[in-house]
Amino acid sequence: MLASRPSLKPVLLLDVVGLTARQISEATPNLQSLQARGDGAPMRGVLPAVTCSAQATMLTGLLPREHGCVGNGWFFRDLGEVWLWRQSNALVRGPKLYERAKELDPKFTCAKLFWWWNMGADVDWSITPRPFYPADGRKILATYGAPDEFRAGIEGELGPFPFFDFWGPKSGLPSSRWIADAALRTLRTYRPTLTMAYLPHLDYDHQRFGPDDERSRKAVVEIDAIVGDLITAADEIGAEAVVVSEYGIEHAPNPVHVNRALREANLLQVRRTPVGEILDVYASHAFAVADHQVAHVYCKDERTINQTKSLLRGLPGVGEILDAAGKARQGLDHSNSGDLVCVAARKHWFTYYYWLDDRNAPDFAPTVDIHRKPGYDPCELFVDPKLPVPALRVARRLFQKAIGMRYLMDVIPLDATLVQGSHGRVPDEALDGPVFLSSRPWEQCGGVPQNGIIEMTSVPDRVLALLQRS
Repeated sequence: MLASRPSLKPVLLLDVVGLTARQISEATPNLQSLQARGDGAPMRGVLPAVTCSAQATMLTGLLPREHGCVGNGWFFRDLGEVWLWRQSNALVRGPKLYERAKELDPKFTCAKLFWWWNMGADVDWSITPRPFYPADGRKILATYGAPDEFRAGIEGELGPFPFFDFWGPKSGLPSSRWIADAALRTLRTYRPTLTMAYLPHLDYDHQRFGPDDERSRKAVVEIDAIVGDLITAADEIGAEAVVVSEYGIEHAPNPVHVNRALREANLLQVRRTPVGEILDVYASHAFAVADHQVAHVYCKDERTINQTKSLLRGLPGVGEILDAAGKARQGLDHSNSGDLVCVAARKHWFTYYYWLDDRNAPDFAPTVDIHRKPGYDPCELFVDPKLPVPALRVARRLFQKAIGMRYLMDVIPLDATLVQGSHGRVPDEALDGPVFLSSRPWEQCGGVPQNGIIEMTSVPDRVLALLQRS
């Protein structure tokens, strides 16, 4: 008769976005204490160093060439559309951490709280942002949860998720606090074997002001306090704690308008509409999906690839252009990737802007609209400083909404020089990249890292080792 397999032990896995090894100090006593009691090291991330790619790697242990998540979004060639911030777990190829754990122990349970690739994930409890989009064009802020009773119980106790603190000009600590409180409730009520929580707080002021600004340093102290609450709760139920991050944010005050360069060379074409110019992916010979410090450039044919490469090689702020061989070296040789991949030079980042005159910008450009824009827009973290009385503009738009009128919350600036921090390229020093911390020493957490640096691809194996600890 076969011996029964031992049950897995509980683990709390926290994704503290933007945290680096350099930021852990006496000012972050909870993170420092976790590392002292167990172990910690910088982590070698993936290119691009952005949320969706990094999380897919930490879930599967695979590179983008294998899991297919080549950025926060990409050009879906078969649909002819640029889509960012998709949520379907099925877009990530390869077995996920929680799927592998379930094979080890059928009694394994998992809660996935605001980690990406959430919808349709094979977990027991999940909650993630998911607004409603009624037929009349409105957007009603909401979350999606499975089972729905789990979501309803959390929001019944904590109140609605503070969406305006999660993304947009008001983004700040309350969203991380809410997610942490949801994790605390989940830990104590459901006791999952694996509890995964995503804490976005450092993303905001680090991108707004750069990582060395006093406001950004304060944000590190604030997130340390939240991490401390969660580690205490993990200790109460006998769970080990792991803290990971996806990337570090560098001072990057220099925007690079790669699509404008392509348009000026007549490679990118637009469709002129009653609400501004729209990128025409069908008529364009080349266009870029800009994603922080990486831009996937999609081209019509081989001749266009060579022409585009020559053009972009001379564009200031482009640090490297990956062709087929370059993508293979970086693990980005997947059909979802652009024909060329541009990596920004240090202290630079890529805008999605493709219009040459702000008067022709599309109507969504001055709004928070993460799905309609064909690229990432960090200016959504600001209120346009050119508005004489921003609060009056917001109040007017909210009044229009309240009485059922159509409206645009057009308060976002089109001045990319406001942005001071970015990420996406591989940092020059490991201390400025992502980090891995564990409440157990390396010997009990997947082994001692080579050269003192953790491979991001090793994260699922290391978490599985903690789940199987004796």
